[in-house]
Amino acid sequence: MLEVKDIHTYYNLSHVLFGVSIRVEKGEAVCLLGRNGVGKTTTLKSIVGLTPPKHGQILYQGQDITKLPTRRMVSRGIRFVPDDRRIFADLTVRENLEVAQAGVPKRGTWTLERVYELFPVLEKFGDRRGGYLSGGEQQMLSIARAMLGDPELLILDEPTEGLAPLIVRELEDQILKLKATGIAILLAEQNLKSALRIADRCYILEKGQVCYEGTVADLLQNEEVRTKYLLA
Repeated sequence: MLEVKDIHTYYNLSHVLFGVSIRVEKGEAVCLLGRNGVGKTTTLKSIVGLTPPKHGQILYQGQDITKLPTRRMVSRGIRFVPDDRRIFADLTVRENLEVAQAGVPKRGTWTLERVYELFPVLEKFGDRRGGYLSGGEQQMLSIARAMLGDPELLILDEPTEGLAPLIVRELEDQILKLKATGIAILLAEQNLKSALRIADRCYILEKGQVCYEGTVADLLQNEEVRTKYLLA
């Protein structure tokens, strides 16, 4: 479904990604792992066109999207949930969801009712302003807004960051339910336990390069790699 080939990305004159290559298959969950500042978020932003790579290629469903504007990703079935969530703080939960639906061509079955089934707290707090939600509730709202566009590829940047352990486990369960519907998921995550519970395969980044690729089972058995690249 998604293939990133040898991309090099810069912030002004600063070279951030050095030949990153990853792939995500249909219905698969893939996680980018690594410490702060290794290039995880930049990789995601490169894919969705927020920081386009200067070199390399990005293929989605066999088509080159390397230079495609971010707004065009939506019509291709790609949704990106950034780490800052970007909900409308002054709008209610219901209004946030209605805005997400506006002007988006319907291809699938993600309706408000189905979103509420996955995230019942959003229906409960439908009249609450987004700015008054907890961090976990805001994250659920961000993901719910993305799902209303019926994505085939959902990209999540640090979805569990800053959340309480009980909320993290609830969010993990909800992401696993999304995965069970057949959607492909690519996420960047520092929470190793969450990543290993959600993902099928992992890539570890170090200094803007992929230094390890393997299945979750392989990574669980490789203490040397975990200690070298993931533990503080």
